[in-house]
Amino acid sequence: MKLDRYDLKILEILSRDGRITKSKLAEAINLSVSPCWERVRRLEKAGIIEGYSARINPEALVKRTPVWVQIELKAHNASSFARFEALVHDTPEVTECVAVGGGVDYLIKVEADSIDAYQRLIDAWLTSDAGIERYFTYIVTKSVKRPPTGFSPDDFVV
Repeated sequence: MKLDRYDLKILEILSRDGRITKSKLAEAINLSVSPCWERVRRLEKAGIIEGYSARINPEALVKRTPVWVQIELKAHNASSFARFEALVHDTPEVTECVAVGGGVDYLIKVEADSIDAYQRLIDAWLTSDAGIERYFTYIVTKSVKRPPTGFSPDDFVV
């Protein structure tokens, strides 16, 4: 699907404010309401806009202890990766996980109730069949930059 400047501007605005009214969105991109809304529907139908949600501040609900963990697995084969990734998906304390190249296999963000709770989680993983060879724990002391909350057309080459 080819995106033009109107589509990109719609994505930028909706990524910041998914509750914007049809008329305000149309005004912001200098189109009338009907053509603007047709573009939104087209972007939704194409799967570019997957849905709308609210950004929740978890610290306003519960104070969590963020920990980053480097994980290296014992074996490097498809079944080992699949087994470990299934464990990650089934662990609600894991809020982010990426497979990385280099000296480790995964970088994981764990948000536990406490350092003790984090350590109990890791101990359980080590005694399970997760296949962890070694891990390195990094306690977060402060957040310097959070993931972006909006879409910027500059992030993409069209």
